[in-house]
Amino acid sequence: MQPQRALLADGRWHFQHGPIDLVIGAEGEPCAVEAAHESAWARFQNVLPELVTELRALRQPVRGPCPLQGAIARRMWLACRPFHAQFITPMAAVAGAVAQEIIASYDSAGITRAWVNNGGDIALHLGSAGSGASIKVGLFADLARFDPADGRLPIDADFTVTADLPVRGIATSGWRGRSFSLGIADSVTVLARTAAMADAAATQIANAVNTDDPRIERRPANTLKDDTDLGDTPVTVGVPRLGAEQVQVALQAGAARARALQRDGLIHSAVLVCQDQCAVIGALLEIGLERSNC
Repeated sequence: MQPQRALLADGRWHFQHGPIDLVIGAEGEPCAVEAAHESAWARFQNVLPELVTELRALRQPVRGPCPLQGAIARRMWLACRPFHAQFITPMAAVAGAVAQEIIASYDSAGITRAWVNNGGDIALHLGSAGSGASIKVGLFADLARFDPADGRLPIDADFTVTADLPVRGIATSGWRGRSFSLGIADSVTVLARTAAMADAAATQIANAVNTDDPRIERRPANTLKDDTDLGDTPVTVGVPRLGAEQVQVALQAGAARARALQRDGLIHSAVLVCQDQCAVIGALLEIGLERSNC
């Protein structure tokens, strides 16, 4: 399959190549925006081939010196390195790292703001602190409630990221998401300095939102996907309705992990959601979280 792109009705671009699916928006001087889109497209066409050449190493646990050569591959590995005490491979940061690579094309004069959304993992360009640029991001807590027949995706909350905040990446993980999870979170949304860092951290925090219950269904990852980097690690495939206290135990375990990452400077803030309950870590409320039951 060859890389493909399409201009959407609202002026955003859709880039797609194999499993990589990006929606890109940019604002600024028309000539600068057009040039940035062309630069992003030129870079995008080589992303998947570059990753495939190092795929075997990307599926290995992070340990020792970085063995990778490509810019995106190395970014994935470095984003995951702070978590190497637990099992993690660079693939935990792949979506965020790809979005981060493409957003670099928009870091140029004449671009006021831009965003690259890679399946919910988002890289932002807002200029330097003091530029006044900002972007509002919607939060959808549980994809299971989305009705494809309805065609709409009503958000549960939204927050505004401004240029003066140390946030240029947003990522979401959970057991219903595109990637496997060891935990039971419906969603964990993380704001961090970069999209790759947010992606890796969201994976780790979502894994930590967990509790023991024999009704939770788990299966070895390699029985669900042949080429998974998780091998025979049990991943969550079904979560029954749990008691409120059980949900709180799981959320507090995840919240403790998120607070530790925040203390280490690895994340800015996070929202953890599990069965209609949630925990907010960090300054998310201070940047405009609205319409939330947290």
